[in-house]
Amino acid sequence: MTAFRTFFAATTALCAGSAALAADLEVTHWWTSGGEAAAVAEFAREFEAQTDHTWVDGAIAGGGGTARPVMVSRIIGGDPMGAFQFNHGRQAEELIEAGLLRDMTDVAEAEGWKDIVNPPSLLDACTVDGRIYCAPVNIHSWQWLWLSNAAFEKAGLDVPTNWDEFVAAGPALREAGITPMALGGQPWQSSGAFNVLMATLGGPGALQKIYGDGDAEMAAGDAMKRVFQAASDMREMVQGSNVQDWNQATNLVITDQAGGQIMGDWAQGEFAVAGEVAGEDYTCLPGLGVNEVISTGGDAIYFPVVDDEEISAAQDALAATLLNPQTQVAFNLKKGSLPVRADVDLEAANDCMKKGLEILASGAIMPDVNMLNTEDTNNQLNDLFVQFFQDTSISADDAQARFVDIVANKD
Repeated sequence: MTAFRTFFAATTALCAGSAALAADLEVTHWWTSGGEAAAVAEFAREFEAQTDHTWVDGAIAGGGGTARPVMVSRIIGGDPMGAFQFNHGRQAEELIEAGLLRDMTDVAEAEGWKDIVNPPSLLDACTVDGRIYCAPVNIHSWQWLWLSNAAFEKAGLDVPTNWDEFVAAGPALREAGITPMALGGQPWQSSGAFNVLMATLGGPGALQKIYGDGDAEMAAGDAMKRVFQAASDMREMVQGSNVQDWNQATNLVITDQAGGQIMGDWAQGEFAVAGEVAGEDYTCLPGLGVNEVISTGGDAIYFPVVDDEEISAAQDALAATLLNPQTQVAFNLKKGSLPVRADVDLEAANDCMKKGLEILASGAIMPDVNMLNTEDTNNQLNDLFVQFFQDTSISADDAQARFVDIVANKD
């Protein structure tokens, strides 16, 4: 902790310099589940402890699909908040092109972000024409299968070690009165789970080749047929998972009503709030136990252009605070995500978080879908997969044909 204090004294000049211009800074975000709320409270606490500014919380319930249009409407309508959360990637492209978001390069250079952000692709995702427009705050990966140890014990089964074993356990879980797999009704959950199947079962580089390169031939090929068959298996396993929000689905695993869930590492925040212990109460399988790879997506904070010197100073102070070591540790331990800098002490991390750190250190990483697809493409995928998982009359072959069409025409 002494090292942290020394670091702060040397690197938070921007925060100290803005002390004379104290302001209330509204920060909008969609971190509203139990684990997410605990994490964002750490941001607010650190911001107010390290500066003279005040965090005004602007939480919007319902997830990114609900929150992003509200945020964009306010910004283009001339009523911008002080800062807002988007995912790493292409979500803010049009706002940047319209000149509605601040260029934060001066802050990034003063704080040395190019030297500390790991992997560099996170800062690259914030960069347009050589200028930096956001502060990356964490690394989130989707490629996790979370399993209830007690559910498998009740069914008289060993906890699976990979996707195929999990699928094979489905009938026994149902006989024991347990829904094999939890899936919420929000469209992004359906497409996100499918993308995990593609990244882990579709072969090396499938996500990059199909979404990044627009490889429609690969999208139509045999490797993806296997993925769509796995999605069909998943559709059978999630029958009876009648919840809407992702954290409600995670709660089915926490309460042993469901055997497992494909969900990003943010699910760890829900397990933590519930007092669950990794390796004892639940098991995590990165890469579904098939291909231990993680995507380097996550969250970033952007700053709208404002005509108020005090708000601008508070924006600079928040940007500096978000990436300092103490803030990174406090936030990410609660969020379940990995920090964007490798030089922080994460001895307190649980077993699953340590697995993620090991995979990150090994270099077994890939881009996040939001870095490869526009919002329009993602919305088309959302529509396809929510229909597929809810309508058993749609065959795997038909779904694949629609998928190929989306890939062939993606922007």
